[in-house]
Amino acid sequence: MATPTEIWTPKFNPWLVAIVVAMAAFMEVLDTSIANVALPHIAGNLGASNDESTWVLTSYLVSNAIVLPISGWLATLFGRKRFFLLCIFLFTLSSLLCGAAPNLGALILFRVLQGAGGGGLQPMAQAILADTFPPQKRGLAFALYGITAIMAPTIGPTLGGWITDNYTWRWIFYINLPVGILTLFLVMRMVEDPPYLRRVKGAGIRVDYIGIALLAIGIGALQVLLDKGQEDDWFGSHFITTLAVVSAACLITLVVWEWRQKSPIIDVRMFKSFNFAVSALMMFFLGVLLFSSLVMMPQFLQTLMGYTAESAGLVLSGAGLVILFEMPIVGQLTTKIPTKYIIAFGWFCLAAGMYYSTRQIDLLISFKSAAWLRVAQSFGLGFLFVPITLSAYIGLPAEKGNSVSGLVNFMRNIGSSVGTSMVTTMLARRAQFHQSILTYHATNYDPAFRNQLQGLSQQLMHSGATPPDAQAAAYGRIYQSVLVESQTLAYIDTYMVLAVAASIMFVLAFIVRRNDPGEGGEVAVG
Repeated sequence: MATPTEIWTPKFNPWLVAIVVAMAAFMEVLDTSIANVALPHIAGNLGASNDESTWVLTSYLVSNAIVLPISGWLATLFGRKRFFLLCIFLFTLSSLLCGAAPNLGALILFRVLQGAGGGGLQPMAQAILADTFPPQKRGLAFALYGITAIMAPTIGPTLGGWITDNYTWRWIFYINLPVGILTLFLVMRMVEDPPYLRRVKGAGIRVDYIGIALLAIGIGALQVLLDKGQEDDWFGSHFITTLAVVSAACLITLVVWEWRQKSPIIDVRMFKSFNFAVSALMMFFLGVLLFSSLVMMPQFLQTLMGYTAESAGLVLSGAGLVILFEMPIVGQLTTKIPTKYIIAFGWFCLAAGMYYSTRQIDLLISFKSAAWLRVAQSFGLGFLFVPITLSAYIGLPAEKGNSVSGLVNFMRNIGSSVGTSMVTTMLARRAQFHQSILTYHATNYDPAFRNQLQGLSQQLMHSGATPPDAQAAAYGRIYQSVLVESQTLAYIDTYMVLAVAASIMFVLAFIVRRNDPGEGGEVAVG
C-alpha cells in the first residue's frame, strides 16, 4: 500500500524547493560562525571587555540549542510551513536588530531572538526535503542540504573577517536581510505541507510546560558550561560545577518525563530505533570532528605561523571546494550502494586524514602544504553527512520526519559545541604538559642547553648587545621556542585523539542496518 509521501507530490519542481529551503539553512549555519572573528571589534565599539563580548556567541548558541530538539513538536503544533515562515521572519528581523544594537546588552538580547528563529531553520529545511523528494532521491536532496551544513561554517570566519576589516561588524548581521526577505517570499509561494501533516497539525496537542522548562534549563546550562568551561578552569570553578549538576539533573529528568508523555515535546522513544540511535551518535561525532578540526587549523596558522584571518581562511577554502564537488557524487552513490558502506568509507578517510595531520603539522609547513593537509582532513566529511542523515530515517514512519530532522541537527550542533570545547581544553592542557617536560631539560646542568645558550648569547653580542643583555635575550628566545614547540606538540596530540574517535566510528558503521539503495529509507530484506 502506498504511503502518503509516495502519493503526494509538490506543485513546484522539487529542486526549486530544495534551493529555497537550503538558502534559509545556509543563512542560519553561516551565522553560527561569522561573528567569531568580529568579537574584538564588537567589544571595542560597544565599550565591553573581550570576556563580555563572548556572550554574543553563547546567547545565540543557547537559544538555538533549546529550539532545535523541540522543532518537530512546534512544527506539529503550528504547521510546518507556518513554523518555517515564522523562523525565517524572526531570524531576519532579529538580524536587523542585531546590526542596529546600541549596546552589548541589547545585542545579546537580539542574538537570543536570532538563535531562537535560527533553531527551526535547519531541521525544517531537512524535513521539507525529506517529504518533497521520494525516498530513492533523498540522497541527492540531502547532498544539497549537506553543502550548506558543512560549507557555511568554513566560509563564515573568512567572510566575517573580510566584512569587519573592510566595512563594520554591523554588516555581518545586515547581510542576512536581503537573503531572509527573498527566502520568506519564495517559501510562501513554493513550499507546502503534505496531506498527512495537515491532518495532524495541532490535533489534540497540549503544551508540556514541565518538559519545556526542563529542556530550557538543562540545555541552556550545558551550552554555557561548554562555552565557558575552559575559560573558568572547568570544575575548578563553582559556577561551572553548578551548571554541570543542574544540566545533568534536568536532562535526565527530561528523558524520564518525556518517555511517559503521550504528546512529548521531544520524542525520546525514537531512540528505541537502533538505526536512529546509532545515526544520532554518529551525527554527534561528525559535529565534534567537523568543528574541532575547523577550529584547530586556522588557530594553528594564526597563533604559531603568523597568518592573518583572511590568509587562514584561504587555506580552508580548498577543502570547501572539494566537499562541494563530493556532495552530489555521494548523493548519487546513496542510490547505488548501501549507506553503511559509504559511512564506513567516510570515517576511514577521516581517521586517515587526522592521523596524517600528526605527521605533517610542524612550524615549517608551507601555505600550499597546509591547504592540502586541510583537504586530507576534510575529504571524509563529504561521505558522512548525507548517508548518516539517510540512515536516521530508516525504519521510521513519515510522520516522524520533523522529529528526526530536529534531533539529528540537535545532535550535530551539540557535537560542534563539545568538539570546540574539547580541543580548546586539550590544546591548553597538553601544551602545559609538554612545556613542563621540555623545561625539565632546560637547565645549566644539561650540556645541550648550555651550548645553545652560549651560541645564542655570542650571536647577540656580535650584533652589539652587552653580555648581560645578550644572555637575558638568549634565555627569552629559548623560552619562546619552548612555548611554540610545546603548543605544536599539543596540536599533534589532539589530532591523534580525533583520529582514534574517527576509527571507533568506522567500526560502529558496520552495525548500521543495511538499507535498499533503490528505496532510500527502506530496510533491505534478506
